[in-house]
Amino acid sequence: EEWLRKWSAGATAFHKEHGHPLLQKHLDLLVDGRNGLRIFFPLCGKAVDMKWLADMGHTVVGVDVSEQALKEFFADQGLLYCEEPVPGISGAKKLQSTSGNICLYCCSIYDLSSAIVGKFDGVWDRGALVAVNPCDRQRYVTLMSSLMEKNSSYLLITVSYDPTKYNGENFALLVQCEIKCLQKISDFSDRHKQWGLDYFLEVMYLIKFVA
Repeated sequence: EEWLRKWSAGATAFHKEHGHPLLQKHLDLLVDGRNGLRIFFPLCGKAVDMKWLADMGHTVVGVDVSEQALKEFFADQGLLYCEEPVPGISGAKKLQSTSGNICLYCCSIYDLSSAIVGKFDGVWDRGALVAVNPCDRQRYVTLMSSLMEKNSSYLLITVSYDPTKYNGENFALLVQCEIKCLQKISDFSDRHKQWGLDYFLEVMYLIKFVA
């Protein structure tokens, strides 16, 4: 409900109009020289990176509870799409580009399974894990692990700040995988200053599923 309110109110300062610079910088670690990958965007919103990767020849699958966000993605990118219900998920919708290489599910991420969406060669998780309620994080980890192909790559963006100054959330790391911290960059802005913070970092990890 909070996520839907943010989209309805236009409170989406987290959205990057020109794509995420860390994904652009570390793309090679996600695709590893391969073509035609299936790449998953959990809690995708209207991330412009989805079209960027699709234009490279990859198949992109995203999920978000906000139908507004998904439809804005197609409108912003000038893409035609068709809409249909998702068998087995009550009230869910699948919005797929007419080219077929971008498929976005409007439903709770926890309603998905590999039987519905298949498995993925890569994941771009920009703030999805940190947005999940702490009590649901193990459930999220279990789901994401079940959606990954062997030897797939998972690029994860988390955040770092002084928790004594703002009651935000930490993050949980996935298990049965190799984890490497790639980079930390400042994403400090006026809204973070209003929270009482004096720094706000985005931290990027590469997670390799080895089993």
